[in-house]
Amino acid sequence: MTNIDDAIAQIHRGVDELIPEEDLAAKLRSGRRLRIKAGFDPTAPDLHLGHTVLLNKLRQFQELGHEVIFLIGDFTGMIGDPSGKSATRPPLSEEEVAANAETYKEQVFRVLDPEKTRVVFNSTWMNEMGAADMIRLASQYTVARMLERDDFRKRYQANESIAIHEFLYPLVQGYDSVALEADVELGGTDQKFNLLMGRHLQRHYDQEPQVVLTMPILEGLDGVQKMSKSLGNYVGITDAPGQMYSRLLSVPDELVWRYFELLTLKPMDEVETLRRQVEEEGLNPQEAKKALAHWLISRYHGEEAAENAHRSAGNRVELGEIPENVPEVTVDAGGQAELFVVSLLKQAGLAQGGAAKDVVKQEAVYVDGEPLGDRQSLPAGQSYVIQAGRKKIARVHIQ
Repeated sequence: MTNIDDAIAQIHRGVDELIPEEDLAAKLRSGRRLRIKAGFDPTAPDLHLGHTVLLNKLRQFQELGHEVIFLIGDFTGMIGDPSGKSATRPPLSEEEVAANAETYKEQVFRVLDPEKTRVVFNSTWMNEMGAADMIRLASQYTVARMLERDDFRKRYQANESIAIHEFLYPLVQGYDSVALEADVELGGTDQKFNLLMGRHLQRHYDQEPQVVLTMPILEGLDGVQKMSKSLGNYVGITDAPGQMYSRLLSVPDELVWRYFELLTLKPMDEVETLRRQVEEEGLNPQEAKKALAHWLISRYHGEEAAENAHRSAGNRVELGEIPENVPEVTVDAGGQAELFVVSLLKQAGLAQGGAAKDVVKQEAVYVDGEPLGDRQSLPAGQSYVIQAGRKKIARVHIQ
């Protein structure tokens, strides 16, 4: 295998699409240091593991010797990315964009090598673009082609509003690639249209078109929906070690290997060995989850924190830690997709009789270090660290 073949094999890890692969091979054969671009709209102040899917791929390019351009879309953030949205997304204020951008800059270097990363803001060139320039840019694409985009098409067919400024978003993102003369642009699968726009505009400006690389959208801890802070199914990269540990041990068994592939840089042959031990040799899946948690906590908090994440100074899960040697218990959902929390508490021996309802009403039930909140049931097929009051705690497997 040549060095180019080896590099492409590394780049392929976890990738959904590489468009076109032969162009990437040609760029790599040129021997020059490639410019690898990824854009992030500063729409939320904190990064979670879902964001690191893209960051990990950028880190791989850095380790292959290429320059990563971490683009903070402070200009596009004030437009609002319509990708995958069923309604016009409200734009952010300049103050919100600036505050979130600063947080991004602080957090991304937990993954990226700062010596090989160039942080840029697209307002640098977009603020210099006048009205006439924007009109010329808008002339490079047709409304008919815009309506080929899945989210726009669905909204148009449903007679839902599409604001004119939303059409500008993919054009501006594409122009960013022109301004930066990007060789490769990375994004989630929901960004494919925007990424291909970059190739289209680069051709117009007589540049060599960038290669487009899309990464899958990471499912959250529920195993179904996209990882999201608003859905509560996330692990933040700044979460306390104990909190990360308890949350990662609640990952559905079948999702562990996807997390290993997309969230770690652990060699895939080692991951496959661990998978065989679980699937063929009877190793408890919890051991694989502990290995995953250790790797991720070590990465974001250091080896000592990873070694001690399962311990706690006290016995309060809500502080983000869990006690050592938490007892484990299995409960039965009776074939249902979810199990009521009150029934779970009784089956697990965490509360008996009317006390189970009382502890829920008193808001004294914590799940994986977080208050139960308004939830009345929990999905089956997963494991949770459940605390009922100050003293009752167990790792509960719902089957």
